[in-house]
Amino acid sequence: MTCLLLALREQGLVNIHREALMRWTCLALALVLVAATNAPAQRTRHLDHLNWMEVEELVPMAIQTVFLPVGTVEAHGVGPNGADNLVPEALAVYLAEQLDGLIAPTISYGVNTSIDEYAGTFGIAPELLEVLAKQVMTGLAKTGFRNIIVLNGHGPNFAPLDAAAIEVFRETEARVMVINWWSATADLSEEVWGEQGGHAGLNENAALMVVARDDVLPELYRPEQATPFNDAWSAYPFPTTIGLYTPGEGYLDFDRAKAERYFNRVKEEMLAIVRDVITKWDAGGH
Repeated sequence: MTCLLLALREQGLVNIHREALMRWTCLALALVLVAATNAPAQRTRHLDHLNWMEVEELVPMAIQTVFLPVGTVEAHGVGPNGADNLVPEALAVYLAEQLDGLIAPTISYGVNTSIDEYAGTFGIAPELLEVLAKQVMTGLAKTGFRNIIVLNGHGPNFAPLDAAAIEVFRETEARVMVINWWSATADLSEEVWGEQGGHAGLNENAALMVVARDDVLPELYRPEQATPFNDAWSAYPFPTTIGLYTPGEGYLDFDRAKAERYFNRVKEEMLAIVRDVITKWDAGGH
């Protein structure tokens, strides 16, 4: 406002003295403050805490992206059985803030395979997860979300989630991405520790130390609770609930500073990947 008035005065179109100019400036600032005060606040980013009228107001005019965490209930060494839900949920909170999205309720049961016999471990059949995920994604698409980002926390979930994503993409106008957080950030284990991790290993346990620190129980840990994966053999159930990607690497160290550094880098890398995909979707006119 001030710049406009000054320009007009310099052109001789408006005769404004210094005092009047100050009054106009104060008025303009007051109007900006009032507008900011009356602007609707983002009360929560969790869909299951929003009222339907709030959702109707936000989607798709203000928000077009939704994050859908998917995991399972499965033994994870000295960490909680809900590890595969907790890490994607924490990532969803961070990414929703950074990319102005909302968070859908978690699909908490997935496809368990080789460690079903350990206490508290259970899941659902692959075909059931595919049907469930497709219906949830379809509902999100019908709600008006343009971008559905599925944050997967459990390896065997990927195939049914990917199959569901393809169908939703072809049957709706939504764009769908399925991402395994630990695979997308595999390089970070080397960056922080100089070695690879594993299922409930160094990297995943570090993430849990950040997002569920009270649920990680170092006093229960023994190195013999970890077994390297091996392409030459399979065993059901797997001998331990900690599976290492590389022999001799990935044993837990419970270093909190490294855990914080690791998970911060995971969040940064996940943000860069998802942002890049959405940007390229937009650039391609999809």
